[in-house]
Amino acid sequence: MCNIKEVADAAEMIINGYAFTKDGENVRVLNLNNPHKAAYLSRSGDILETSMDDIELEIVLEYYHKNRKYMEE
Repeated sequence: MCNIKEVADAAEMIINGYAFTKDGENVRVLNLNNPHKAAYLSRSGDILETSMDDIELEIVLEYYHKNRKYMEE
């Protein structure tokens, strides 16, 4: 199991309990309230892998698309 504090500290942004962390050209997303729920996105927001249900994933994608400019270098 991951250390939630370490994930939160390493995240480029946290929105409503979801930590968004750059991983090379992709983005890792972790639900800090339920760490079994995670997603792996391409930089453009395509879903590469997920353990989230469809509704939660749509919410995360909306957060990402609205705020990804803050993750840009």
